Amino acid sequence: MKAKIGSRLLKTIKPEPTRYDVYDETLSGFVLRVEPSGAKTYYCKYRLMSGEQRMQKLGSASVLDCEQARKDAKQTLALAAQGKDPTEVKRKARAHTLRSFLDEEYVPWILVHKRSGAKTVGRIRADFPEFMNKRLHEITAWQVEKWRAKIIEAGHKATANRDLTYLKACLERAVEWRHLDANPLANLKRIKEDSNAKIRYLSPEEEEALLAALDARQERQRAERDRYNTWCRDRGYRELSDLRAIEFTDHLKPMVLLSLHTGMRRGEVFNLKWQDIDFTSGTLTVSGATAKSGTSRHIPMNQIVVDTLQAWRRQTEGAELVFPGQNGKPFNNIKKSWAALLKEAKVFSFRWHDMRHDFASKLVMRGVDLFVVSRLLGHSSFAMTQRYAHLAPRIMQDAVNKLLEKSGEAISFEKASRKAAGGRAKE
Repeated sequence: MKAKIGSRLLKTIKPEPTRYDVYDETLSGFVLRVEPSGAKTYYCKYRLMSGEQRMQKLGSASVLDCEQARKDAKQTLALAAQGKDPTEVKRKARAHTLRSFLDEEYVPWILVHKRSGAKTVGRIRADFPEFMNKRLHEITAWQVEKWRAKIIEAGHKATANRDLTYLKACLERAVEWRHLDANPLANLKRIKEDSNAKIRYLSPEEEEALLAALDARQERQRAERDRYNTWCRDRGYRELSDLRAIEFTDHLKPMVLLSLHTGMRRGEVFNLKWQDIDFTSGTLTVSGATAKSGTSRHIPMNQIVVDTLQAWRRQTEGAELVFPGQNGKPFNNIKKSWAALLKEAKVFSFRWHDMRHDFASKLVMRGVDLFVVSRLLGHSSFAMTQRYAHLAPRIMQDAVNKLLEKSGEAISFEKASRKAAGGRAKE
């Protein structure tokens, strides 16, 4: 059926037992569909360059003005005439920006499925601000390559690799949820890093300075409390607890001692619970719920760890967390106190995470097998532990010396060399 689609037609047209279409007499492709229920909807019928015909819904006649529907139909037909798919253009026009995808889709999902979800999203927001208002399909590999080049030029290759992984995984999820046809970063590879790069650990002098700075910090806090209590006592006010009656003035020293002697990650320390500590067996359990690998591991406690935790427990009786933060919740960070401590100790370029490297490095240098170190650290693959192998030259020397052993008796390198030389002379 053909007719002039307008307000007059809308008032007079009647529904029929079956659905039917009215084609506009003046604009080819502009269609009014009438349902048996009486509902009327505007459509635009167009042909793609491939020859395929499609119908695009413009809107209900009950809410969309006829003249506006005609304008929308003209725009749709114009796009088709330019070789574009109007449906695809419309889909992209209402597509998510990176910000809206994070807020509405990705964050609710990742906070449930990934322990480090908040950190991951935080890194994406902080490191890709120029992409936040771009629609997902507008993000290109070239744009990300330019971003990565700047980060690498600044000397942060590991940061570039890590944050690229975060963004790439985010866009991969957008593909899976059909917000993108393909991941634009699929072919971007990680930049090769030196797996044997220098490991940062404390020298004996630095370790001594760090522990001395912890003690000095505690003494300052005790002295400050003494002065305050004296002031209160002179005026008849209620005094605060005596910090000289307890081992630790706050959480920092026990946290540092625990980290240096267990190799635990910062988040594992923050989330450690008293139920995870068994003083009878002398072991500490890092729960799989907080471990990076997702697998629980058991760490034997040396005497420093046992003494530290027992003294700290007497100060935090009744708490669920070993190190309760504000309102009993886990700490978020301790950057300020840690930075001040390093400054006082004159220890430079040493992150909190480097205490984990310090733990592993000193074990290896004292002859502990790399496999044991790997188990203590909770590495998901042995390759992660091999970065410490160069710290055990004596162990590797002993290994190759095994080739010189005969019938359980070791022979000297010089004797083996002479024997080999004599054999060559006979030949």
